[in-house]
Amino acid sequence: MSLDLLDWRRSVAALYAAVRADHDPAHAHQVWSDGRQRLFNEHSESPDRAARLRVAAYDPAWRFEVRLEPAEPLRLEIATATDGVVPFDRIGQVALPPIGPIDVWWLASYGGGVWLPVRDANPDTYRGGRYVLDTVKGADLGGGAGTLVVDLNFAYNPSCAYDEAWACPLAPEGNRTESVVPVGELLPG
Repeated sequence: MSLDLLDWRRSVAALYAAVRADHDPAHAHQVWSDGRQRLFNEHSESPDRAARLRVAAYDPAWRFEVRLEPAEPLRLEIATATDGVVPFDRIGQVALPPIGPIDVWWLASYGGGVWLPVRDANPDTYRGGRYVLDTVKGADLGGGAGTLVVDLNFAYNPSCAYDEAWACPLAPEGNRTESVVPVGELLPG
């Protein structure tokens, strides 16, 4: 593990801190888009330094501050080539009116963290699904007491969408929808 990867994670965490501090979600989205592009182009840990990220225009209809609703406990163990088996526990669901309920997971290994991927039917998005929240890596949009901000405008492609050398957990069944989510990061151009 290199200090370069630590710097990548610090940079991502700082980017999301700036997003949470910005009271204008559309402006925060531009900050996030520009910041991700800069990281991809300039950082040594980028999965693809030549990538031109494509991000849909911000649409406030896809932003939700939601309560975590109960769901049957479920353990998900995802085998990866690089990290071994990665365990997740379903901690609940969030109701997103345009697409229905989506499972919310807790990374059940050292460090823990909330993970919320979404795979939708948009042909212009990564087929394995995009991540909206991955707090162990700093991707956290905030929320109030007992709530999560789930803003699908911030859905982003996992690193494996850019380079197959990266191992990424893909969206499980409870995080898939037949709806089209027209916002967030799209397939690379």
